[in-house]
Amino acid sequence: MRTQTRAQPPEPSTRSERGARILEAARELFAENGPEAVSMADVAEAAGVSRATVFNHFGSKRALLEGITEGVLGDYNVLLENALADRSTPVPVLMRALFEVMGTGVEQQRRFHRAVFREIARLTLGLDEGGPGQVARQAALESLVLLIERGQQAGELRAGFRAEDLAMAFDSLVFGTITHWLYDDASESLRLRMQRAADILLSPVADDTGAHYTGPAPVLTQPIPPRQRPLGG
Repeated sequence: MRTQTRAQPPEPSTRSERGARILEAARELFAENGPEAVSMADVAEAAGVSRATVFNHFGSKRALLEGITEGVLGDYNVLLENALADRSTPVPVLMRALFEVMGTGVEQQRRFHRAVFREIARLTLGLDEGGPGQVARQAALESLVLLIERGQQAGELRAGFRAEDLAMAFDSLVFGTITHWLYDDASESLRLRMQRAADILLSPVADDTGAHYTGPAPVLTQPIPPRQRPLGG
């Protein structure tokens, strides 16, 4: 595949800027054409850098895909960090918001996620031991455990369930629901399916705090400054 030649701004001057532009170009091309149809030369042309620059930052298309996946998993962890930082919203409300925000985000970028989500799922499952996917998944599970433990301590989630088990159930429902919608059946809104998945998880374990909550909807999508990030439960 060759991309259409177009005018590009000057090549970025710093390594981090070049890496970010390369990843963004690859993300757009993978979403439009699928990873298999995109070459490193295509990415270089779309990013406005030399082919050698692409290989200098990412030694293979596989490494490019892993870089994109790491960014997606990083976004997921930002959502969890923001949920942990929100001390005013009941935990069941935060957990439902996580399902809904992720469903909305994937639905809005279905083409991109359909192109790369199998790779995301593979790395999230930690099949590359010690790799970025396994590290990101472990960080996400740890954040979920802290959030669930906080809900249990507040009496918003039943304490009879292990927080680790609930975190794993959350993780499985999220990624299983997204995967089914992307590859098997997109006949209805993913956001609605994620709402039902949240019901399946929370109905047996949550009190009625969420049902009676009338406060503002939690905002989970904005990165929080490092100094405000939670250090623990």
